[in-house]
Amino acid sequence: MKRIGQRPQRTLARPASLQGTGFLTGSRVRITFRPAPPDTGLVFERTDARKPVILPAHWEQVTGTNRRTTLGPKDGQVGLVEHVLAALAGLRIDNCLIELNCSEPPGFDGSASALVEALQNAGATIQSSPRAIWSVTDPVTVSEGFATLTLHPAATDELRISYFLDYGHDSYIPSQKYSQTITPQIFAGEIANCRTFVLDFEAEQLQRQGMGLHVTPADILVFGPQGPINNRLRYADEPARHKVLDLIGDAALFGMDLRGHLIGCRSGHPLNVELIRTLARRLEEREPAYSIRVA
Repeated sequence: MKRIGQRPQRTLARPASLQGTGFLTGSRVRITFRPAPPDTGLVFERTDARKPVILPAHWEQVTGTNRRTTLGPKDGQVGLVEHVLAALAGLRIDNCLIELNCSEPPGFDGSASALVEALQNAGATIQSSPRAIWSVTDPVTVSEGFATLTLHPAATDELRISYFLDYGHDSYIPSQKYSQTITPQIFAGEIANCRTFVLDFEAEQLQRQGMGLHVTPADILVFGPQGPINNRLRYADEPARHKVLDLIGDAALFGMDLRGHLIGCRSGHPLNVELIRTLARRLEEREPAYSIRVA
């Protein structure tokens, strides 16, 4: 790992609140974003518990990566955090207290669009403390089966993400790829409104487990043999773009900016978190005093 620069930290100019329904629980959920001091990071607070539960968005807090990223222990966790983290990280909001009255944020339409709109309306303010920017000196790859995720060294002060989606020639979703340099403007305009997706039999399995009983194919992208059921794609490569959205959210668990070319092939939350864990441990070996505040 090598430090290639820094930029001023940012927080919100004022609070922002939204309400919606949780995908998994079906509960009515309120989420409030509040400005936070420098070096706080992104921190979830569950306000529904008798004693508030504080969960920093940090890779060491991850307790689940099955179809979603979950933080915290079973009796006080927050699941499906990736879209919230993507909205904040995509707009380069570094310090924020995220209040939730449930174990998950509102699902909205399965994208980060509503979150981004609320954050943009709240505005951002520059803070006095710097935020470190890191890259790698050589490619770092994590893999599982046919899935891989690699961060290549930075040639410029940019983060580019490329995603190759390929579920096989028999899949309801055709193979596709999306590649883009990530800036707040591009994130808000081309990535934030890309929705989560499942196959029809996967949706049925989840509902048999008691999750998402209120969700219909009109609410998110559910793919059947003929494509999206009772819905239309916003982009031909919307699934690949949503995978990039998830990557941005999971990468926020690093706590600092990353630069380079991040290339994913068939990867998902498990490899996203494993790469961040690998990079963080490399950084700890390089700088034993390195730490991220987890207030």
